[in-house]
Amino acid sequence: MKNTLVTVFGGSGFLGRYTVRTLARRGYRIRVAVRYPNLANYLLPMGQPGQIQILKTDVTEPEQVAAALRGTALAVNLTGILYARGRQSFEAVHSGAAGLIARSAHDAGVRRLVHISALGADTAAESDYARTKAEGEARVRAAFPDATILRPSLLVGPEDEFFNRFAWLARFSPILPLIGGGKTRFQPTAAWDVAEAVARSLERLETPGNIYELGGSKVYSFRDLMELMLREIGRKRVLLPVPYGLATLKAFFLQFLPNPLLTPDQVRLLKTDSVVAEGAKTFADLEIVPEDIESAVPHYLWRFRREGQFSPGAPDRFNPAASLQ
Repeated sequence: MKNTLVTVFGGSGFLGRYTVRTLARRGYRIRVAVRYPNLANYLLPMGQPGQIQILKTDVTEPEQVAAALRGTALAVNLTGILYARGRQSFEAVHSGAAGLIARSAHDAGVRRLVHISALGADTAAESDYARTKAEGEARVRAAFPDATILRPSLLVGPEDEFFNRFAWLARFSPILPLIGGGKTRFQPTAAWDVAEAVARSLERLETPGNIYELGGSKVYSFRDLMELMLREIGRKRVLLPVPYGLATLKAFFLQFLPNPLLTPDQVRLLKTDSVVAEGAKTFADLEIVPEDIESAVPHYLWRFRREGQFSPGAPDRFNPAASLQ
C-alpha cells in the first residue's frame, strides 16, 4: 500500500485526525479534502514532507468533489455534523454529500470507499441525525455497492464532544442533567480504534460491501458515563434526571448558542440506545481489540481536576491513543 493515494473527506475533524495519522504511518499518500484548509494544517506534521496534501473542498459541489478524487485509488468519507447551521444541514451533509462522494468515487474508478455512518442510523428514526445517516448509507450503497460502511457508537478521545463538554460543565455547575433519566445505553469506543478500522477496511479482502458496527468493550448507561467522568475529575455533583419534554424545551433555547450545549434533535437522538446489534459484524471481524475507555479517559480528563496535572492520581504525562505510539 506504500505510496497509494487515498482521499479523506472531512479529515480535519475529531475522527479525521486519527484516521490521517493512522494512514500516514502505513505509508499512504493522503489528500485531505476539507472545507476550511487553514484549520487542517496541523495534520501536515503527521506524515513525511509532502505525504499529506490539504485541498479545499465543498462536499456539496460536484466539481470540487471530482477534483478531490482525481487520480486517487482509495477514498474515505468522514464528513458529518452534530447540529445544523445554514447550508450545513443534516440532509446536505449526511445524505446529499454522501451520495455525491460515492457517485464521484465510482465515476473516478476508485477501488475502495469507506463510509462512516453511526450506530442507530435508521430511516424511520425520530432524530434527523439518525435518519439522514441512514439515508446517506442508502445513497452510498446505490452508487458504490462495494463501499464498506462503518457505524461507530459514541466516540471518545481528547477532542471528544461528550466527556469534555460535561467535565467542563461540572467545573462550575453543582448539577448535571440526566436526560430521560440517564437510561440511554452507549457502547463508547476510542477514536483511534475506529481509525484503525478505517485502515483495515481499505486493506482487507473481505471488507468491501460489508457493514461493521463498532462499539467498545462495554455497554454503559448515560448515568454510568457521568459517574465515570466525575470519578476521573474528582468532583461530586448532583445527577438530576430531566424528562425528555423538559430537556426539549431547554434545548430549544440552547440550540441558538454559537456552539450549542444541546439541541432538540440531540434530545430525540438520546431516546434510542447506541449499542451493537446482535449478529452484526464488529471490531472482532477486523481483528481489532478496542481499548477500554476507562483506560483512555484519564489521559485527557485530568485537566478538569481542581489541580490539573498536579492532582493526586493524574497521569504522569499526556498520552492519548497510547496504542498508536
